[in-house]
Amino acid sequence: MKTYRTCDGVVRRDFLKIGGLGAAGLTLGRFLQAADAGAVRSGAPAKAAIFINLQGGPSHVDTFDPKPQAPDEIRGEFSTISTSVPGVEISEHLPKLAAALDKYTIVRNISHTLAAHQLGTEYINTGNRPLPSLEFPGYGAVVSKELPGPAELPSFVSIPNSAQRAGFLGVQYAPLHTNSTPQAGQPYSVRGISLQNGVTVESVEKRENLRARLDTAFAGFEQNSQLLQGLDRFSQQAYSMITSTRAREAFDVSRESPAYSEKFGETPFGQSCLLASRLVESGVRFITIGNNGWDTHRDNWTRLKDTLLPPLDEGLSALLTGLQEKGLLESTIVFVSGEFGRTPKINSNRGGRDHYPRAMFSLLAGGGVAGGRVIGATTEDGSQPEGDSVSPDDVAASFYHALGIDHHQEYHTNTGRPVMIVRDGNVMSELFV
Repeated sequence: MKTYRTCDGVVRRDFLKIGGLGAAGLTLGRFLQAADAGAVRSGAPAKAAIFINLQGGPSHVDTFDPKPQAPDEIRGEFSTISTSVPGVEISEHLPKLAAALDKYTIVRNISHTLAAHQLGTEYINTGNRPLPSLEFPGYGAVVSKELPGPAELPSFVSIPNSAQRAGFLGVQYAPLHTNSTPQAGQPYSVRGISLQNGVTVESVEKRENLRARLDTAFAGFEQNSQLLQGLDRFSQQAYSMITSTRAREAFDVSRESPAYSEKFGETPFGQSCLLASRLVESGVRFITIGNNGWDTHRDNWTRLKDTLLPPLDEGLSALLTGLQEKGLLESTIVFVSGEFGRTPKINSNRGGRDHYPRAMFSLLAGGGVAGGRVIGATTEDGSQPEGDSVSPDDVAASFYHALGIDHHQEYHTNTGRPVMIVRDGNVMSELFV
């Protein structure tokens, strides 16, 4: 598995061994612990969500907010191309996404002040500016709580892993990490859901029957233990997943038709997008896709041109068109973002760009978002928003709005502290008109 270390020493990697379910040795039963759903607005367009995390911080100037008229020390080495929306141009190395702009919106005027990878990542993945005294839950944890899916499917899947955490909501809302990505044309399985190494449904059923007999024997103790009662209930959900044909088949991308799957390509990112579309179709509520390597202080243009932009262009465009083909784009909110942008001015001694949170972009699609648009702008030199700016909090509030989740809703920590889902954000109404 590939390992990326960002400039501040934070490791971005497929850090969990295949078969694990998260930090602290979570078992499938513990992972599946779920609380009652909260208040969700009926009639919301989105029923599921896909969050794509461009880890490391992609350059806005070299991707979705180019500055072709700027001086050489800002413009960079790439040319621009026209998109399907007249007057809008993006990087020449994103031709498929240029053709598909009618399906998504570019937000160009996002700005914040956290230039460190870890802090920026926490901000973007929760919609809340980090606090040392509190760990906010990521989007997937909140969606899992508010929009629980079918019992035999995980509500929150991370491909191959995620920076998002359950925070103060507790480990029961942590993601199920796949810890790997599919390979084109091959069956794909996730340990803990798929039966492997000679294990059969019959053997699982025998173990479940034994567990049930033991539970009966210790029923008196369970009556006095809320924890044991909870673990018993969630073990039943784990059993449902393991023995469910639906759950195993949801992860098997080889079941997709060649005509559908071939447009995703064979890269890990493209195959992750293919899996995400299949999981949404199967009923999974929230999927994250981690896409590493965007910390381009050095050799920025070669890395973008040869390694980073082609898979993003192929995989993301295929995801949007694929969801539309399956009639799922309108009911699925897709959110693409890094933790910050990169400096408009090139660091000429290293041939790259440095951290720059004052100007960055995000892409949103589906879930009632009006496609084919650009919201906001940066100045001619790309150094700051031109006019009004929006914060990561605002984008998060808008993301939850598409799912019918009131971002002002309060949760309580285990000490009873009331905390709003998003403390400071406002819904960007222009996204939905």
